[in-house]
Amino acid sequence: MVSQSLPSQRQQYDSDLSDEQWQLVRDLIPTVRSDTAVGGRPAKYERREILNAILYVARTGCQWRFLPHDFPKWKTAYDYFVQWHDAEVFETINDRLRTRVRVSAGRNPEPSAGIIDSQSVKIVANIGYSGFDGAKKVNGRKRHIVTDTLGLLLEVVVHEASLSDRESAETLLIKVCAQFKRIKTIFADQGYTGKLIGLVQTTLRITIEIIKRTEVRAFHILPRRWVVERTFGWFGFYRRLAKDYERYPKHSEAFVYIAMSNIMLHRLARGY
Repeated sequence: MVSQSLPSQRQQYDSDLSDEQWQLVRDLIPTVRSDTAVGGRPAKYERREILNAILYVARTGCQWRFLPHDFPKWKTAYDYFVQWHDAEVFETINDRLRTRVRVSAGRNPEPSAGIIDSQSVKIVANIGYSGFDGAKKVNGRKRHIVTDTLGLLLEVVVHEASLSDRESAETLLIKVCAQFKRIKTIFADQGYTGKLIGLVQTTLRITIEIIKRTEVRAFHILPRRWVVERTFGWFGFYRRLAKDYERYPKHSEAFVYIAMSNIMLHRLARGY
């Protein structure tokens, strides 16, 4: 059944927020521009419809210009995506929902441990900020993330794929430690060995625990490591993340937060 909150002429899409999901985030979405204060017309589009348009892009991977015509105009949706990114709205939504999911799972609202890993993805031609990952044989960018032990996103940094995990991890971990004061341990693979371990322990007062691979030549689930790999698997359901289509790495980060937030919304509330 179509929600009464949607315009009567618009087709319902699977990516639309249900009424229950919208209630979880509505107070975090800034008010849409309006000229009523100076005697002009009220805002043409509702915040929920703009957010639905952004979610449609994230789920389907379509270009902004190819948004269905029953959504707000693509330029309007894109402009609000940029504004809300600049205001850190997507990070705030991710933080709010992660706390709710953790509490519902019987966990402390704030994590005490994290898991770090990176994912190299190709970019479309000539959008810049790219490099070649010699280990993965990928020319593009890296999504460098830290999750909690449930696999929920704490922080993401997107950068050139040519940067090694050791080089970029310090920047990411500084952001994590600045926000999450309870974190004392970060689980990582062998790509994070070397000077990074001592540097992080000295400057950030956290321990990097390396999860080593087994010598048995067979499929083996590594403790803790599988959690972050599962998170990357969740991102696979969001086609905008199949490659990096964004001109600016910060916009790539925004779509990672959007994907994770949508995953958590479906855990917390019924979708369509």
